[in-house]
Amino acid sequence: MRLAGLDQGTTSTRILSLSPDGVPQVVHAIQHQQFYPHEGWVEHDPEELIANIRACINAVGPIDAIGIDNQGESCLAWDAVTKEALTPVLVWQDNRTSWQIAALKADGHEAEVMARAKLPLDPYFSASKLGWIVRNSSAVQEAIRRGTLRLGTTDAFFLDRLTGRFVTDVTTASRTSLMNLERLEWDETLCDLFGVPMECLPQIVPTTGDFGAIETAHGRVPVAASVVDQQAALYGFGCRTTGDAKITFGTGAFALMVTGAEIVNKPEMGLLPTVAWQLDGEKPVFALDGGVYTASAALNWAKSLGLFEDFGQINDFARPSALEKGLVFVPALAGLGCPHWSPDARGIWLGLSIDHGPAQMVQSILEGVALRASEVVSAMNTCIPLSGALAIDGGISQNPYFTQFLADVTKREIRPAAMPELTGLGTIGLAAVPMGIDLQPTSQFGSIQPETGISLPVERFHRAVAASKDFVKT
Repeated sequence: MRLAGLDQGTTSTRILSLSPDGVPQVVHAIQHQQFYPHEGWVEHDPEELIANIRACINAVGPIDAIGIDNQGESCLAWDAVTKEALTPVLVWQDNRTSWQIAALKADGHEAEVMARAKLPLDPYFSASKLGWIVRNSSAVQEAIRRGTLRLGTTDAFFLDRLTGRFVTDVTTASRTSLMNLERLEWDETLCDLFGVPMECLPQIVPTTGDFGAIETAHGRVPVAASVVDQQAALYGFGCRTTGDAKITFGTGAFALMVTGAEIVNKPEMGLLPTVAWQLDGEKPVFALDGGVYTASAALNWAKSLGLFEDFGQINDFARPSALEKGLVFVPALAGLGCPHWSPDARGIWLGLSIDHGPAQMVQSILEGVALRASEVVSAMNTCIPLSGALAIDGGISQNPYFTQFLADVTKREIRPAAMPELTGLGTIGLAAVPMGIDLQPTSQFGSIQPETGISLPVERFHRAVAASKDFVKT
């Protein structure tokens, strides 16, 4: 049986299948445009995404089933009859609703949202974006009058367009701030609060099961799983036991820890309970989530500024670290996530001198991402002890300087995945479940031990984070 996983991410769409020895291989990948119409706005063209999905599925050849993972909090509106998108995709990084979030906080609504969705008020989540769409799109308002409006995250749009099933899986719904995490149902109070008509939202279903079939150049292919990309990566890592954790360093850096049947709610730590997955016919498995909004994106930004030309140039730096030499970078280029939840924070360098050049600035960027990840890991470990080493993947996980610094600052073994496609592996693994196949992870991991005798002055970074949060207020 040949299975495939379609990874629809923030910057590209890619499809993977398993080699005969069980290793996921990218068969086809297509990048898509990023649109920034105003400061803080981030959009994708939904028709471009659909076209890229079709191209990837056709390129993989004959398959027996497919799983699809999605961006998570990115969302849009479309028409129930024509299936045409009525708005651009508002990407998870988009913070155009910061003003609404601030108003809701000022009116004392955050406690209600935390009690129901178990999520803080933040423009990162889909709820305020969907409310903004309803208020500001004339095409959406006309669809409401016609009774043909559909609202949801990108997964629901893809499935409705490609298979005719207007559904969203429970992992994605748990990232909207519209689902009651205890009941796993849309919450009427939350929908009213954010101005989202609940009748326009998709049905919430388990992560695996019957999601319909896609017509491809090679015949009809059943969709057997739909899941958020970070949860797919968690499954691909083989994390199944309470305390198992991973961090994926992509555009942002996202940490997930399995908490099993328990919803661990620690808002004071800045961590978010979420659904890891729910297999069809079984109870959900929960996780703790902590996000760093800017990881690889910070390096791509530095490269665009001309601070370096090739990623091979930034694999090694002379010690001591930039932090020890007094240069600190806070990667808050899209605000600060866990544990701060400060969408208005901005990236800053502190300690710059005339002696610093491009190399030292890039070194401090790598360290800043590692230090932010360490904040998340520390918060998680306070809630539930991490079981053993910390597994990581994503582009930066292949950078030797970064991984060593991460080991030093977290004071724990770091295990970079030798094979980078764990999101795709997890998506394929989940798609295999309804087929009666138990795919075991085959990825190999490196081992980076913290250096002995290293004591990093992390308080410098904490002071810089405080400055990044206060800068907009001053």
